[in-house]
Amino acid sequence: MAFEDLKKEVTSIISNTETPVKDRLTNICEALRSSIPYYNWVGFYFANHESQTLHLETYVGTPTDHVVIPFGKGICGQVAVSNENFVVPDVAAQDNYIACSISVKSEIVVPIFKNGKNIGQIDIDSDTPDPFTKDDEFFLEWVNEQVAILL
Repeated sequence: MAFEDLKKEVTSIISNTETPVKDRLTNICEALRSSIPYYNWVGFYFANHESQTLHLETYVGTPTDHVVIPFGKGICGQVAVSNENFVVPDVAAQDNYIACSISVKSEIVVPIFKNGKNIGQIDIDSDTPDPFTKDDEFFLEWVNEQVAILL
């Protein structure tokens, strides 16, 4: 499915106000994972700025033990500090990578901003080496803008 078509699906999910927010986030994860062949694990982490930790709110894919991540640790933790997208073409080449599954080859993490503050991120793991492009980044930035409105 093309990103433009997927935008329509995400918009529909977000606009369904009768569905609880957490369920809508899960539905977004599922829509992304089922529509993009190289999106194998999709999840939303949200920041607790007091404890300097990220907390996994919802995801689809292989279960993970990484439900709380300190700022600065792993790719997600680095994005919590840098406030910038992080695309990892080869997770094996990253020193500060937290392995979730031996099948993961690459990762993309894009922060969510609300009122100028980094409140969380979308994290996507892929079993495909180096699949993420600028189009993925632009699309995920758009998804996060919609999620920020939802929250």
